[in-house]
Amino acid sequence: MTVQTFIPNGAKAASENTVTQPTHTTDVSIKKLYIETQGCQMNEYDSHRMADLLGDSHGYILTSNPNEADILLMNTCSIREKAQEKVFSELGRWRKLKDKNPDLVIGVGGCVASQEGDNIQKRAPYVDMIFGPQTLHRLPQMLDQHNAQVEKPKKDKIKLVDISFPDIEKFDFLPEPRVEGFKAFVSIMEGCSKYCSFCVVPYTRGEEVSRPLDDVLAEIAGLAEKGVREISLLGQNVNGYRGETFEGSICTFPELLRLVAEIPGIGRLRYTTSHPLEFSDELIQCYEDLPQMVSHLHLPVQSGSNDVLQAMKRNHTIDVYIDKIAKLRKIRPDMHLSSDFIIGFPGETDENFAETLQFIKDLDFDHSYSFVYSKRPGTPASDLPDTTPEQVKKERLAQVQKVIKQSSIEKTDAMLGKIERVLIEKVSDQDPNILIGTADNTRLVTFVGDATWVGRFAEIEITEIKTLNFVYGELLNLEPDVA
Repeated sequence: MTVQTFIPNGAKAASENTVTQPTHTTDVSIKKLYIETQGCQMNEYDSHRMADLLGDSHGYILTSNPNEADILLMNTCSIREKAQEKVFSELGRWRKLKDKNPDLVIGVGGCVASQEGDNIQKRAPYVDMIFGPQTLHRLPQMLDQHNAQVEKPKKDKIKLVDISFPDIEKFDFLPEPRVEGFKAFVSIMEGCSKYCSFCVVPYTRGEEVSRPLDDVLAEIAGLAEKGVREISLLGQNVNGYRGETFEGSICTFPELLRLVAEIPGIGRLRYTTSHPLEFSDELIQCYEDLPQMVSHLHLPVQSGSNDVLQAMKRNHTIDVYIDKIAKLRKIRPDMHLSSDFIIGFPGETDENFAETLQFIKDLDFDHSYSFVYSKRPGTPASDLPDTTPEQVKKERLAQVQKVIKQSSIEKTDAMLGKIERVLIEKVSDQDPNILIGTADNTRLVTFVGDATWVGRFAEIEITEIKTLNFVYGELLNLEPDVA
């Protein structure tokens, strides 16, 4: 499980060590918010919106120090095993802070909250607010309710719990996104209807619901006007997007990509997380027609064995996956591919794992999110017999990660002498004459340039490989400023 302190772009940090602009942190009237984010990019996006909501509605500023916060929010993820116990462990530490400061407000959101709302109330009654991924927009109202009953006797207080699934109502109530920098995430759909046997998402985030097309385009156009040049579209099954148009028809994901590419200022497009079943020929064609599409794709496969895929209820075979990647690489030979792999799924034999390892070598993946299988309560796979020793699973995982890391190293080394299109994002802290940006394949690229170029795209010839994800280069061409 990934755990990070959340300080979103554009927000003011209240900690003395993380102040991004002058703030009067000694003023006791300033209300401070601390958010711990666990899990995926969807959760990161949601945490940004929580901060925006409470900043706009109640004037909270963010702090990286939970000890000085007036509100502690935990945005949880239930993908990994024992996620709930990790949540309760952290809440135990937060309880000590509340013992010292009874006015401290504690809230738990995200997928564990959705899955374990009743249990959180029982085991951690000091938690003041519990909300799910679909109800985070109601945080200001929940906070008002909490404040209104602070003086009430304990027996008269109402537990503030909202883990319902009100479709995509939340997007109608979220404030305009704050922008700092030149990249932005845009959530275009919620939930998933694939019901893979190992996955809790349909149970914690609900069925697939797509945002209306006009809402998505308006948000992206607004971001572009504020200087955003790279958009990452988000969804649990993002390429399954089916957004309603103002005419009442349905816009597919490939159609959405074409419309986004027409928005002035948007020079680069990414998306995650996609499903092989929705990776259509129409989507592949976008890579030929739209130069904004990066030559980098994250397409989770989970296993290289058809037997395991069947047990996972992925509803596709390895041949289907390979065929789609072959079509894509025919259009984009330089395509960098990443994926998700679950190692040690119940029933995975030595032969099944050997198939997965060979599949990884054949497809030449650049990166991966690979983990030993975690049993998730309530999922069909949790009832499957699992006789593979844990040590064997860990050894298999180590083999997978070794192969993919070597492939990643080779791909970085192969950049030497190549020309990469780079989004220039900032000036180096060490040298004002050095600029830093990202290539299509996510590598950081540094080169000599002028600070006024930040926010523009440039063609950079790679002249030195520094580390696995860090290279040096020289400017060949600076694209015109689209602002």
